[in-house]
Amino acid sequence: MTDTRAAAAMKRFGQSALVTPANAITVARIVTALPTLWLVRDRGSGWLTVGLWFAITASDSVDGWLARRDGATRSGAFLDPVADKVIVLGGLAVLADRGEIWWWPVIVIAVRELGISAYRSVAGRRGIVLPAQRLGKYKAFLQYCSVGFVLLPFTADARGLQQVVLLAATALTVLSGLQIVRYGYVDWQRRD
Repeated sequence: MTDTRAAAAMKRFGQSALVTPANAITVARIVTALPTLWLVRDRGSGWLTVGLWFAITASDSVDGWLARRDGATRSGAFLDPVADKVIVLGGLAVLADRGEIWWWPVIVIAVRELGISAYRSVAGRRGIVLPAQRLGKYKAFLQYCSVGFVLLPFTADARGLQQVVLLAATALTVLSGLQIVRYGYVDWQRRD
């Protein structure tokens, strides 16, 4: 038996599984995001707010690790990006609404995130899988940091740092989106 088959045989959950540890963490992230976003809106910077923000963003790596260890599921492939978008776009929108960050990067990030989700959906119907790339992981990290640096009491007044991180997150968001579109286009051309 090859290493790939041996690894697949050891997975605890099949693709159709719903109740998995990874999915439980993903749902907990979404549920925890709602009161966290309310705290961001109501209080802004503070240790409780940044602690909750750190927990819901750091747990993204945990649910991904569990999914790779136990077996990726279709439900997890759907839920995890939804959680990421609710958390990132919610955090950025709340901060923009409070006047803490500019609206235009939030709009650029939202358009990219929703546009790439639609693109992946269309590509998926044609049998093209467009998994997250390394640049996308860096993008997500900087998006989380864009909110985190506003919430962290040590950096709450460091507007220059916050703006640099937000602009870097916006740039990586656009670049990673272009990378996914390019990969999809190349795969489409090979199939046609």
